[in-house]
Parts: sequence; C-alpha cells; structure tokens
Amino acid sequence: MALAPPAIASAQAQAQAQTMAIQATGGSEKWTVPIGGGCGRVFGLGTQKVSASLQAFWNVVKPDGAGDWTLRAQAQFLFTR
Repeated sequence: MALAPPAIASAQAQAQAQTMAIQATGGSEKWTVPIGGGCGRVFGLGTQKVSASLQAFWNVVKPDGAGDWTLRAQAQFLFTR
C-alpha cells in the first residue's frame, strides 16, 4: 500500500492474509498451504504514520525441502494527503 486514505492511517490494526502457493514443474504439482495469523498496528513516529505487522504461519502442506514455518515481519510508511 503506497498511499493510504486517512481512515486507514487512523486504524489500530489491519487484517492481512498469507497466500497459498502452487508450483507446477515437470507435470507434478507442489502445494504450500499455510495456517496461522498475526497482528498489526498503525502508529506514529513523529508526524510519520507507520503500519507494522508480525505474522507466523505453519505450512501444513509443503513441497519437499520447504520450511515448516513462515515468519513475516512488515513495516509500511503511510503517506496521507
């Protein structure tokens, strides 16, 4: 989200979702199916609004060699008009 409306910048939390992925190579399909969640918050650093979130997902179905867990940390600077 590059530009956020003022309503988003004043929110206390945002919902975000991890995506399922499929890789089809050589006639076989390899799925990644995550289950988990996280939380986020919008706060100010001086006059700059920042949206930050932390999420953890367990990969229930995954290809061989893929990790058991996914950890996602994200920070976004919000520029409102």
